[in-house]
Amino acid sequence: MRSMTGFGRGTAPLSGGAVVVEIRSLNHRYLDVHARVSSDLAEHATWVEQMVRQQVARGRYDISVRVEGSVAPQPRMVLSHARALHAQMNELAKELGVSPPQGLEWLTALPELMERPSLADAEEARSALSEATKSALAALDAMRGAEGRSMETDLRERVSSVRVLIDRIRARAPEMSQEYRGRLQNRLAKLLSGQHAALDPTRLELEVALLADKSDVSEELVRLDSHFEQFDSFVASADAVGRRLDFLLQEIGREVNTIGSKCQDIAVAHTVVELKAEVERLREQVQNVE
Repeated sequence: MRSMTGFGRGTAPLSGGAVVVEIRSLNHRYLDVHARVSSDLAEHATWVEQMVRQQVARGRYDISVRVEGSVAPQPRMVLSHARALHAQMNELAKELGVSPPQGLEWLTALPELMERPSLADAEEARSALSEATKSALAALDAMRGAEGRSMETDLRERVSSVRVLIDRIRARAPEMSQEYRGRLQNRLAKLLSGQHAALDPTRLELEVALLADKSDVSEELVRLDSHFEQFDSFVASADAVGRRLDFLLQEIGREVNTIGSKCQDIAVAHTVVELKAEVERLREQVQNVE
C-alpha cells in the first residue's frame, strides 16, 4: 500500500551541468500529471509526463524540470538579421531626414533578433532526463511507501475496532427476539385487561416470529464479515487499491445503514452510531491511498 502524497528529487549530469527533476504528489480521485519544463528542455515535456504516468496509478503529480550549472546555454544574436535591420534603420533615417539611432543597444531589446542555442543533442538530453526522472520516482515511491505502511497500520487498527462493534451487534441479536416477545406480551396483556379475552399463544408466537424476521440482521453481518476479509486482502496488496477500498467502504456503509434501519433496539442503535463513525474515519483515510 502506498500513500498518494510525497516528494522525490533526482539529478543527472548533462553537458557539464545537471538536469534536476522534482516530483510532488497530492491526493486526487483520478490520475492527473502535469510537467513544468524549462525552455531548454521544453520539447521533452510530454515524454517526461508519459514516463511518470507509466509508474503511477492515482493522484495528482506536479513535475518540475530545470537545468543547473554551465549546461544552460547563453542567448546569442542573429547577426544577419541585426545587420539587415540596422541598415534599414539608417536608410529610413536618411529618407526622413532625421539622425539615425546611436549605438547598438536598441537591437538587444528586440527578442526576434535573439536565439537560444539548443541544449545538447536530443539523445543526450533524453538520456539525462530519463536518469533524473527515474531517481525522482524512486525517491517519491520510497516516501509514499513509508507513509503507506503507517496508513496500513492505522487502517488495520480501525478495522479491529469495527469488528468489535460488529461482534457486539451479533451477540445482541439473539436477545432482541426474547425482549420483543416480552414487550409484545406486556402490551397485549394491557390491551386485554378487563376484557373477557385470553391471549392466544399461537398468535403471539406468530407476531414475534414476524417481528424477529423483520429485524433479523444475520445476512448483513455475514456480508460485513466478507467485506472486511476482502478489505484485509486489499490492504496487504502491493497494488494500487485506493479505488477498490473506497468502493468497498461504500458497500460496508450500506450494510451498516440497513442494520440501523432494521433494529429497533437502543443498545444496537448506539452501536450502529459508533460503527458509522468508524466507517467514516476509514473512508477519510482511504482517500489518501493510491
